[in-house]
Amino acid sequence: MELSDANLQTLTEYLKKTLDPDPAIRRPAEKFLESVEGSQNYPLLLLTLLEKSQENVIKVCASVTFKNYIKRNWRIVEDEPNKICELDRIAIKANIVPLMLSSPEQIQKQLSDAISIIGREDFPQKWPDLLTEMVNRFQSGDFHVINGVLRTAHSLFKRYRHEFKSNELWTEIKLVLDAFALPLTNLFKATIELCSTHANDASALKVLFSSLILIAKLFYSLNFQDLPEFFEDNMETWMTNFHSLLTLDNKLLQTDLVSNAIQFLASVCERPHYKHLFEDQNTLTSICEKVIVPNMEFRAADEEAFEDNSEEYIRRDLEGSDIDTRRRAACDLVRGLCKFFEGPVTGIFSGYVNSMLQEYAKNPSVNWKHKDAAIYLVTSLASKAQTQKHGITQANELVNLTEFFVNHIQPDLKSATVNEFPVLKADGIKYIMIFRNQVPKEQLLVSIPLLINHLQAESIVVHTYAAHALERLFTMRGTNNATLITAAEMAPFVEVLLTNLFKALTLPGSSENEYIMKAIMRSFSLLQESIIPYIPSVITQLTQKLLAVSKNPSKPHFNHYMFESICLSIRITCKANPEAVGSFEEALFLVFTEILQNDVQEFIPYVFQVMSLLLEMHKNEIPSSYMALFPHLLQPVLWERTGNIPPLVRLLQAYLERGASTIASAAADKIPGLLGVFQKLIASKANDHQGFYLLNSIIEHMPPESVDQYRKQIFILLFQRLQNSKTTKFIKSFLVFINLYCVRYGALALQEIFDSIQPKMFGMVLEKIIIPEIQKVSGQVEKKICAVGITKILTECPPMMDTEYTKLWIPLLQALIGLFELPEDDTIPDEEHFIDIEDTPGYQTAFSQLAFAGRKEHDPVGQMVNNPRIHLAQSLHKLSTACPGRVLSMLSTSLNAEALQYLQGYLQAASVSLL
Repeated sequence: MELSDANLQTLTEYLKKTLDPDPAIRRPAEKFLESVEGSQNYPLLLLTLLEKSQENVIKVCASVTFKNYIKRNWRIVEDEPNKICELDRIAIKANIVPLMLSSPEQIQKQLSDAISIIGREDFPQKWPDLLTEMVNRFQSGDFHVINGVLRTAHSLFKRYRHEFKSNELWTEIKLVLDAFALPLTNLFKATIELCSTHANDASALKVLFSSLILIAKLFYSLNFQDLPEFFEDNMETWMTNFHSLLTLDNKLLQTDLVSNAIQFLASVCERPHYKHLFEDQNTLTSICEKVIVPNMEFRAADEEAFEDNSEEYIRRDLEGSDIDTRRRAACDLVRGLCKFFEGPVTGIFSGYVNSMLQEYAKNPSVNWKHKDAAIYLVTSLASKAQTQKHGITQANELVNLTEFFVNHIQPDLKSATVNEFPVLKADGIKYIMIFRNQVPKEQLLVSIPLLINHLQAESIVVHTYAAHALERLFTMRGTNNATLITAAEMAPFVEVLLTNLFKALTLPGSSENEYIMKAIMRSFSLLQESIIPYIPSVITQLTQKLLAVSKNPSKPHFNHYMFESICLSIRITCKANPEAVGSFEEALFLVFTEILQNDVQEFIPYVFQVMSLLLEMHKNEIPSSYMALFPHLLQPVLWERTGNIPPLVRLLQAYLERGASTIASAAADKIPGLLGVFQKLIASKANDHQGFYLLNSIIEHMPPESVDQYRKQIFILLFQRLQNSKTTKFIKSFLVFINLYCVRYGALALQEIFDSIQPKMFGMVLEKIIIPEIQKVSGQVEKKICAVGITKILTECPPMMDTEYTKLWIPLLQALIGLFELPEDDTIPDEEHFIDIEDTPGYQTAFSQLAFAGRKEHDPVGQMVNNPRIHLAQSLHKLSTACPGRVLSMLSTSLNAEALQYLQGYLQAASVSLL
């Protein structure tokens, strides 16, 4: 694509169309951009647009499109083409920093994110001058520019907070600190001084405070990995400045500045080498009274978000993305202080909690915020260790959580109306979620009908929290890993639970509420057959919801849980009544057809998984409705999308398992297409294992005569890949395949096909691949397939007993005994960096596995062999009967003593001997 006015105009028109709410206009525009983004100069056209376009909406759209383009394409993936040409990469890095710094803040943020994505891949080795370019801008005196640099540095360095310690990481951080620590400290001091100079200028303070926020974030990131020598000398100065700042009348201060300053104190007070800074009782009391308590208040902005921006409030509160709120920062500071000063801090706050609750009791309708703050203080004090999955796992023993729950939480939830004091209702429900492992089970059981009742609350926050709390309770585990709350205990509530959950999806603002849908999924999973009487109504509602959201999928988690719920409905019902599969197909196939015809990319991988589940419910037959779809599944365009590959392979496996003979007779002309899919997958390091899944199903299920003409070519393709790009993952899959082939067609057939490709190749495969690599095979079924295949080679392949291959008989037997008895060899060469399917960059939707559509583990040798060790012993006995003395002679002269001892154990267990 040329950097021409015509191309800029075309790009402008398509960007405008991507903003159109009508999918018929928006989707073709998105597809066009997807089709041209691999062209040279495409990213430079976007940068030109966001710099020179006269329309602000186009500038913003171009900046977002550019950032997403970088996110998808900048990483260079081994064995895949470079998606951005080198000249474009050079031009982008040369221009993006000055362009970002000269752009308005809205665009600056997008470009800053793009820089951090590029930096994650290229900094410091491929972008050595980035730091110098940024630090030099500190001298500009222009805080729009300075804040742009700080924002970019923050997005670049915040990963230091969560990366594992390593010499490579520390070397990079040291490089950054050498260049950045002194300029950042000087900038901090200068900015603090400017705050004093402009104390009466609100607009100037707003800019300066935003700089201080970013400086605090950078300081936090650069200190996170415990490299104290760079900042230790100045720590007391930083502490004094932040403490002074926070004990001002902080209603005048920006929320971001306050929360970041408190987070700074929280991170410092947890570190043993700064403990002395907090030991003075006056310091501790001052922090508790003047920093923590005022910032625990439910502020006007919180109330506004609770009522008018519920989705954002929930996201910040439940998912921990409220890191930049005063309240979350104050809670973190309480927990941090309790690490070394639990007794004194608990003592200071106990008085505050009691006085807040007394104030509330005087006039609840006016003073409800006092109780809200009290609940938050108790929660912060009591929480010593917490996980998203289990809630609080370690609590402060000085706080009586059950007593507080019974006296101050339950009464609010038992009140006559679910719509009274919604914030306190939400607080109470959240308390149940957080402390579910500390509150006795009988109290949790009392809470369940209360939570079900609150699914009807008008407040989005309240009914969402109720759904989330129920979902969390239903996942709790008791003895023997069984659910703590049982289906029997839930029996009285099944109907009202399902009714209220589905009704909650009709409440304003919750039509695609992911917490409600997750609670529906978890309820199905817990209740199992108790839901069967309600399935006709349930599946109708789920299908209607699927049809509605497929028009414009926008909530990935909601969609995932919806499909999981559909799968659970199918599994639970068809387990009790296999014939019911037809009614599910009748309900779902019309919607599925519409999704496939409209190419709803987000849903297609899910549709394939549900179809696999339905098809697997049929016994040894493929209904005609599925056969009509079969040719379409082989179309190359479907396989271009990474997210389609695992579910499509699974679906083709279901076809092969349930009706390989039908395919062989009615769709024989499609077998080359099936093998074409295998060939495409096998060429990719990321997807070769999927190619083997498909190939193994073809070998196991297709009638031998239908694949005879293709067998040799299959092996040639595999050997070409082995020669060109051998990886541990490929070797493991290859070993399972050749042993499955041996089980299916016989050891002699395996030897003959190898040697037909190249004389003596069978011996080379044994010597170079099977014997040295078999220990790498993982998985019980995979090991069993290999064990049965190798046993066949040892005992059912005449050339192994009377040709030059005989010298490999003992090493092969020893390798098999090693497979049984030695630990798995899980070493991977340093040069192999495998790509996770989910991590492969690309425009496509990533694959999301449906847990409840999971394929049962299939053992292709299960009916033939139960215990592979006993099978080896029996097969050797049979061989020794055919060749008396021969086997014993080889064993006694050549087999390793330890291996021989194991083998004698197998023979004894099988009650056989060798002749």
